[in-house]
Amino acid sequence: MAEVICLCNEILDTDLREYLDSHLIESVDELRDQASICNKCMQCQDLVEGEIYQARMRRQRAIGQFS
Repeated sequence: MAEVICLCNEILDTDLREYLDSHLIESVDELRDQASICNKCMQCQDLVEGEIYQARMRRQRAIGQFS
């Protein structure tokens, strides 16, 4: 079941993962610049940074599979 990760902007964890998997985001600042996520109260910043890290790891694993 999807959970709200960014309450202010009503962003679900599944939507954030999908966005991160389709956009090369390396930091929460890049995410704030490109999308309305984690840009108001900042309570979700740790969760969002964790999701960015996980997306980076998924990309690295995918690259490793094709090497």
